[in-house]
Amino acid sequence: MGNSIKSAQFLMEARRSRAAYGSAEDCFDLGVAYSCGAGDLPVDFIEAHKWFNLAASRGSEQGQSMRAEIAEEMTAREIAEAQRQARAIIAATQMRAA
Repeated sequence: MGNSIKSAQFLMEARRSRAAYGSAEDCFDLGVAYSCGAGDLPVDFIEAHKWFNLAASRGSEQGQSMRAEIAEEMTAREIAEAQRQARAIIAATQMRAA
């Protein structure tokens, strides 16, 4: 049982890393996973908003729509934290590309 949890955690970490530098679709998929608690993930609106925000910044209209939808369930502080985290990823990807 412990190995399957560690495997799932490893796969999610790899997925997050790939999405940070990947496509809008990768980001959107992570947003969906966090917004509904897919697999072993707990529902986490801050993480979901962050990934939907990144998807939207990469041109995803679905990302824009889902970001707005879950924002209705979040406090202003939670939204601000999600935006801060998204900006940090954007800055890191820009530095890596340079």
